[in-house]
Parts: sequence; structure tokens; C-alpha cells
Amino acid sequence: MDMSSKKINILWIVIFTATLVWSGINPKDQFTWFLEVAPALIGAGLLAVTYKSFRLTPLLYGFILLHCLVLMIGGHYTYAEVPFFDGLFGAERNNYDKVGHFFQGFVPALLAREILLRKSVVNSKAWLNYIIVSISLAFSAFYELIEWWVALATGENAEAFLGTQGYVWDTQSDMALALLGAICALVFLSLPHDHQLKKIANA
Repeated sequence: MDMSSKKINILWIVIFTATLVWSGINPKDQFTWFLEVAPALIGAGLLAVTYKSFRLTPLLYGFILLHCLVLMIGGHYTYAEVPFFDGLFGAERNNYDKVGHFFQGFVPALLAREILLRKSVVNSKAWLNYIIVSISLAFSAFYELIEWWVALATGENAEAFLGTQGYVWDTQSDMALALLGAICALVFLSLPHDHQLKKIANA
């Protein structure tokens, strides 16, 4: 590993840790904080375990970190009360949760793309994109099931975690934003992603 890579890794860890500590200091709701931050902690653990055996592209590491920050901010304030998003663009609800669900499609799409390409699972570009979008939607749907199970298990304690804010179509719009995120990842990042994948292949 060269010196620049080490510096980037240290910066990644510092940003993640600092935001995690800030997020955990007097959060709006302790139970919601744990539920929202848990995926970030699990993800960071998996990245650490697989770093030597399956190192990802810098692009993907960067967006994973950004997704973790989104989760931690949502955990600190709860998704319904994140500052700046109250009444943004005239909305009647706080739509920060939609940012989270956009990333819930965007980042898994990049991760799925990287794994499928590096493992040579799919040869056709058309089928590759279709499978990536399908994986992203499946991940989003599974997360909605997790929210449902948590709500059934904890009752009113999960209200802040669900963040529906009385919106009847919250679940459907969450999955639609994940779909949009997956499509945006493929449209705007496929070329730079391919460039970084070639560097890994030639290393």
C-alpha cells in the first residue's frame, strides 16, 4: 500500500469515527440512534474484515462513507427532525429520510456492480444493469421488511425509526427513491468506476 492510500484510509477512519462519536452524544432518541447507526457499524466491520482479501475501489469506499454519514446524522436527530430539511422547498414533512433511501439504492448498486464485474458473474452489460437494479430494489424492500418487523416487536418505540410522519405512501416512495439512486449510480458513475476497476485489475 502506498503512502497516499494510507492517508486516505486514515482520513476515512477519522471522519467515520468523529461523526459516530458526535452522533452518539445526546441523540434525540437513543433507541432510534442505535437502529439507524447499526448498519453503518456492521458495514464498517465488514469493510475492515475484507480489506486485505477484497479491497474495493476508492470511489466505492468514498460513497460508503457518505452513506454512513447520512445514517449517523439521521440517527442523531431522527429522520423526521434533521435541521434544514424542515419545510424544505415547501414540503409539509421533513424529507431527510428520502436522502437516506436514495443512498440505499445508490451505494448498493455500486457495490453490486463492483462484485459482479470483478467476479465475472455477468458478461452482458444489459443484463448487468438489470441485475444491479434488481439487487438494489431487493435490498430496499428487505429494509422495509426490517422496519416492519421492528415496529411489530417494539410498538410505539419504533415510530421515530420508521419516520413515516403520517405519509401513507412512505414505503412505496422509499423504494422509488432507492430505484432512482441505483439508476443514477449506473448512469453517472459507470465510466469512472470502470476506470478504477481497471487499475485494480492491472495492479
